[in-house]
Amino acid sequence: MTSSCGRSTRRCDPGAVTVESALVIPALVLFFGALLCGLGAFAAQSLCQDAARAGARAAARGEPAEEVSRVARDIAPGNARVEVGRDGAFVRVDVSVPSWATGVLGLAVEGRAVAHVEPD
Repeated sequence: MTSSCGRSTRRCDPGAVTVESALVIPALVLFFGALLCGLGAFAAQSLCQDAARAGARAAARGEPAEEVSRVARDIAPGNARVEVGRDGAFVRVDVSVPSWATGVLGLAVEGRAVAHVEPD
């Protein structure tokens, strides 16, 4: 004799699929959310590095610090912090973005570039 589930040796438990789905779907949502946050941090990291390089090139050409900061801010993400420093014949440009991922995940979203200042 077979049951309504089609098998005679196993008990039919239609609620098992619901419970498994209730456990798996939130885990998948968290996984994809973390994946998207990681991709966002990677994109911001790339923008910060590109901004630091552009700022360092401008500083190497002899542009004033305000112009170097403007060049870097044009490329960097919206809330980026730009710092320009000079050490002898070298100029350093640091671009960083405050992010919740920095504290929670330990991801630093920043870029740094150093360039040799060209002679006048």
